[in-house]
Amino acid sequence: MKVLVIGGGGREHAILWALTRTSGKLLELYCTPGNAGIAKIAECVELPLKNHAALIEFVRSQGIDLTIVGPEAPLAAGIVDEFQLNSLRIVGPTQAAARLESSKAFAKDFMRRHGIPTAEYLVVNSRDEAFAALRSGKFGSANSPVVIKADGLAAGKGVVVARSRNDAEQAVADIAGGTLVAAEAAKQIVIEEALEGREVSVLLFADGQAYALMPPARDHKRIGENDTGPNTGGMGAITDQSVVDRATLEQITREVVEPTLKGAAEEGFPFHGILFVGLMLTADGPKVLEYNVRSGDPETQAILMRLESDLLAIFAATIDGRLSELEIEWSGKSSACVVLASAGYPGSYRSGDEINGIESATAEGNVQLFHAGTRIENESVVTAGGRVLGVSALDATLPGALQKCYQAIDRLAWPGMQYRRDIGKFSESLKAGN
Repeated sequence: MKVLVIGGGGREHAILWALTRTSGKLLELYCTPGNAGIAKIAECVELPLKNHAALIEFVRSQGIDLTIVGPEAPLAAGIVDEFQLNSLRIVGPTQAAARLESSKAFAKDFMRRHGIPTAEYLVVNSRDEAFAALRSGKFGSANSPVVIKADGLAAGKGVVVARSRNDAEQAVADIAGGTLVAAEAAKQIVIEEALEGREVSVLLFADGQAYALMPPARDHKRIGENDTGPNTGGMGAITDQSVVDRATLEQITREVVEPTLKGAAEEGFPFHGILFVGLMLTADGPKVLEYNVRSGDPETQAILMRLESDLLAIFAATIDGRLSELEIEWSGKSSACVVLASAGYPGSYRSGDEINGIESATAEGNVQLFHAGTRIENESVVTAGGRVLGVSALDATLPGALQKCYQAIDRLAWPGMQYRRDIGKFSESLKAGN
């Protein structure tokens, strides 16, 4: 069976690794564009990802049986719709369903329509309208925290948790002026009340009707330890029974997951694929921060360490509406992923530095090195992105998994390598999803 994975980061490496580990069928794997780590388990091909016709032609010419979409941009651009029109099997939501991630304004209004708990908010269409809203008192006093979000896709960099009105107005100016995100993403701006509590990520497989939860995860978005500095795509993640208790998870399922899937079906875009729900566990109960319509990164790297069932069969079931027929098994152990990044990330960073220690880093069992931003240069693996590697581990306990991650990191090095040493340690804080 031939499978194509679209994407070239740590999430896609983890998906391909899980396919090779859990799927009993003989697989012929392809990836576009891939990276140095992916190239060891799949054939990497250079294809124009924005040219869906070229992707469809490749799938047809190579006899690809199943395509799996990793990143959000192709989903938002309607790649699933075009594949379906050409009778090609593809994992992921339609363009209409992808609006849950591609437009924060749409997502917030969707939650309001279906009674899904979330922060109070206002959608504005200009900088001046945003300033007027901030000065109206709707979001508290001049010293009250508030969250400013670009409406569109922003690669994890379109959200600012402002600690005061002055900071909020600066965030509006930066977003509207194109400093933080592309102009297309900032046509509308969402202003939200800031929520306080612990953050949790709940991911699930969905087939339009049925769903299957993955182990809940928690991630670290900010670049600096103790959750300081600007937001990133994610600097680490954990899965462990301490992330969320059974009663709260049942509440999230009842008040968020099921109304979301029911609402999507009622509005004409039944959800297929992977849905990511970012939540804040507030004093008033769980509230939704964001939806993603694909696997999280680096949550996927940690979560898939625990998968014991056939991932290919799960993906097929999301297309065919057969999830209810599967018994998906997960390890009862804990897992963690610590991201190693280039110096300067999430701002400008240098590429082309040779990475030392890759072979020795995975010498211990239940440790995997998922490549995010790497390439081969003169037969060496070099850095080729902001987030470079995701060091992931599985162990009976969370401290054990984290210890394995950091022991592996001690064997890795390149000039300017940076990472957080406090993954898995959390404090109650103001946060916001991407």
